[in-house]
Amino acid sequence: MSRIGKKPIPIPPGVEVQWEPGHITVKGPLGELSKQIPAEILVRREDGFLMVERPSDERNHRALHGLTRTLIANMVEGVSKGYQRVLEVVGVGYRAQVEGGRLSLSVGYAQPKVVEPLPGITFEVGQDVNTRMPRVTVKGIDKETVGQQAAVIRRIRPPEPYKGMGIRYQGERIRRKAGKSGKAGGKGKGK
Repeated sequence: MSRIGKKPIPIPPGVEVQWEPGHITVKGPLGELSKQIPAEILVRREDGFLMVERPSDERNHRALHGLTRTLIANMVEGVSKGYQRVLEVVGVGYRAQVEGGRLSLSVGYAQPKVVEPLPGITFEVGQDVNTRMPRVTVKGIDKETVGQQAAVIRRIRPPEPYKGMGIRYQGERIRRKAGKSGKAGGKGKGK
């Protein structure tokens, strides 16, 4: 039995789950999510919990069991609490601001990069208390969309390994490299 798949999914108050073979819809205080799920996987409600079961111990059913349970649990958590991903913008003169729902990043290019939000995504910009560097918070109810949007923003200026400047996830550790070490002695090549 799948360790993840057999765990019950608690349904918080205010969350409504509708299931039919192959499709699940979850409604909550923050919004509504629906997703196609494998029709063979069974979902049943049991006193405040959702139970995900597989019909047999075939390899493909075992593979889908834990996946389906995790997808449904993420949907339930998304419509009740929501998800967020925080990005740190590190660099001298790097700025971030929200203009009409779109994110504008000044990160060393000639023109600011403007990021259009995916459906259901909102941006917030603040400052880190200690370093005074900009922080971008990506918020939404769909975990997959929040992660995708954060990855798109990070890809604009990934952190470089020499000075660590760029856009990074909060808490991300950057492996630093040593820079060039100049020749001792001060004489040039070929002299």
